[in-house]
Amino acid sequence: MKTAKTTSLDIAAIAGVSQSTVSRALRNSPEVSAETRRHIQRIAKEMHYTVDRNASRLRAQTTNTLALLFCEDEVETHINPFFLSILSSAAHTAASRGYDLLVTFQQLSENWVEDFQDAHRADGLILLGIRDRASYDAQLIELVESGTRFVIWGLEHQVPGVSSYVTCQNQESAKALTAHLIDLGHSSFAFIGRTSTANPEFRHRYEGYLEALADRRIHTDADLHIPANSSEAEGYEAVESLLSTGRPVDAIVCASDLIAVGAIAALNDHGLAVPENIAVVGYDDLPIAQYMRPALTTVRQDTELAGRRLVEQLIDLIAGEDVEPDELPVNLMIRRSCGAGA
Repeated sequence: MKTAKTTSLDIAAIAGVSQSTVSRALRNSPEVSAETRRHIQRIAKEMHYTVDRNASRLRAQTTNTLALLFCEDEVETHINPFFLSILSSAAHTAASRGYDLLVTFQQLSENWVEDFQDAHRADGLILLGIRDRASYDAQLIELVESGTRFVIWGLEHQVPGVSSYVTCQNQESAKALTAHLIDLGHSSFAFIGRTSTANPEFRHRYEGYLEALADRRIHTDADLHIPANSSEAEGYEAVESLLSTGRPVDAIVCASDLIAVGAIAALNDHGLAVPENIAVVGYDDLPIAQYMRPALTTVRQDTELAGRRLVEQLIDLIAGEDVEPDELPVNLMIRRSCGAGA
């Protein structure tokens, strides 16, 4: 004889709570106390209870799925490790809140907004890797007008109706990083990173760099700003261009750690020691930063917190709650690559 399948009503009866409390506890909802959640989840485990996801979704008219879109102007062969760290945290947070995370790649030139709305595969969107405002504003407006819930990483923006984004203190931290180099005695600076409107985070870091130099009345030379996207290859090429100018430089501020990795490799190939001849600093604190030789001075963005807050903001939006922009704190990671001055 077939044994009847355990239901949430059975668990509610044993736990002495309502069925709705059981449902919330099994979704790890913060509306239920941690002690009650543990009690209900233990009973569910002992009774070998499994959630009928299809029935749950039909009742709620939701998918219980969040979509994370890597939005890129061009298809790249690899993902920036910084984004992978955010993805890992987002996936863990979504799972802990009872959601699946659908990860996909989209080019901004494609009509991904219409595709998403037609597919109905997720309750909301996390947008990662958006850069060029000219490419994304129209899509964001379309998302707002359609009532789609979405959260963006890394951008402050002016699109009406959009307050859902998570970023970090780009300008302030780059200023502090540059000021640290000045305090060490460095006086001839170069900046590597593309700072057009297509790269707002890099632009804000450049503005912080310029602020620090202006505060100390250190001259800035336009020829010592070398554009580069976030890759080791472009960092290497940027240093080649920098050295070809013949201008004296004793410190290089890189807009990302990947750029810094390539920059240090190029300096080494030219027989220039870091930090003895030229100091180099980066931004992001990728895992490789502390294992480089010399270990890289950089700015740490908390990717675990970033992924968690992106998911939490999106779930709040799905629940109909208002959200405020999050600007996450950062930390300077002082290591040997910044040296003790020229």
